[in-house]
Amino acid sequence: MQQNQTSALAGIKVLDLSRVLAGPWATQMLADFGAEVIKIEPPGKGDDTRGWGPPFIQGQQGCDAAYFHTANRNKHSVAIDFSKPEGQALIHRLAAQSDVVVENFKVGGLAKYGLDYNSLKISNPGLIYCSITGFGQQGPMASQPGYDFMIQAMGGLMSVTGEPDGSPMKVGVALADILTGLYACNAIQAALLYRHSTGLGQYIDLALLDVQIACLANQAMNYLTTGQSPNRFGNAHPNIVPYQSFATADGHIILAVGNDQQFARFCSLPGCEALLGQPQYLTNAQRVQHRETLVPLVADILRQQSSQWWLTNLEALSIPCSPINNVGEAFANPQVQHRQMQRQFSDKDGHTQPFVGNPIQFSQSPVQYHSPPPALGQHSEQILRQRLGLTGEELTHLVHLGVINAPVSD
Repeated sequence: MQQNQTSALAGIKVLDLSRVLAGPWATQMLADFGAEVIKIEPPGKGDDTRGWGPPFIQGQQGCDAAYFHTANRNKHSVAIDFSKPEGQALIHRLAAQSDVVVENFKVGGLAKYGLDYNSLKISNPGLIYCSITGFGQQGPMASQPGYDFMIQAMGGLMSVTGEPDGSPMKVGVALADILTGLYACNAIQAALLYRHSTGLGQYIDLALLDVQIACLANQAMNYLTTGQSPNRFGNAHPNIVPYQSFATADGHIILAVGNDQQFARFCSLPGCEALLGQPQYLTNAQRVQHRETLVPLVADILRQQSSQWWLTNLEALSIPCSPINNVGEAFANPQVQHRQMQRQFSDKDGHTQPFVGNPIQFSQSPVQYHSPPPALGQHSEQILRQRLGLTGEELTHLVHLGVINAPVSD
């Protein structure tokens, strides 16, 4: 279990009690940075996302949904039923040796098992304990369950996503979960730095709804500045024009004019004569004000040439633009391939498992990809023997009690 010492978080031990996406996304990031992550799962079914398919990935150790593979590489799986006293005792002992605990049970859900922060910090005062819930530990909605779809709706994101005359739309990935995972990873690393300088552990209370509100970004500030809730603009931008998708002679492209100099260069292209010298379009503020007249003019111009013609000529003038790729086309992009965002694990028998690379590239402490997502309970015996010193007889007894799921060697 020894990690590469060039890893940024080498030597940090994380006990992962989280499931589904937000928590596992955070702990996978910590594992990528070199932390040792022990994922605790209930015997029998494990993390719910193991069954969230098809599609499924057949690995050397078993078959789990591609969804599970999204957020669980570089981890060890230990299957423990902590509804039983013997399982709770095992978690206590593992937590006493850990730097970080991450969990996403409902408020108070782990207290009845004695696995809450106040219980675990008694034997480990330096523990950093991160709780992820839908609505946080206090407030009128604290006891309610929170799911990504709900949070996108409740947190305002759906109100600004979709066509102006269409229905509110959620984002095509569980963005509230993913962003919460990223915030959790940042918070945990900040807490580790704080502990390094003070010796003090701490509790982190992170709510999906809080994160969604924070990530409304400019839309939130537009509201706070004006008192008016932003409208849906489809693929357009509320503060920049022209900045949206446009039809061409044979498809669609994105045109993202980010400043006045780029717009002037756009006006110099063949076919853009109608825009030259128009004073109402000289600055972005004017273009936003006159969106209703400018956008149709630009749309008429772009329909005169093919997508490739526009992409070639816009790129030649350093005017931001893009094709609208499907996921397969995105992975086929030469830049994406050069950056090695599509990777694979290979085992000694020649089996491969694809995965998406971590986008962070360190110069001194590179991201580690040492193991694919584990089978349920794959490391139970190894961890409990090495970390807790359990004997084969003790492990066998726990298996018979249904506390752990592990094949026990002699």
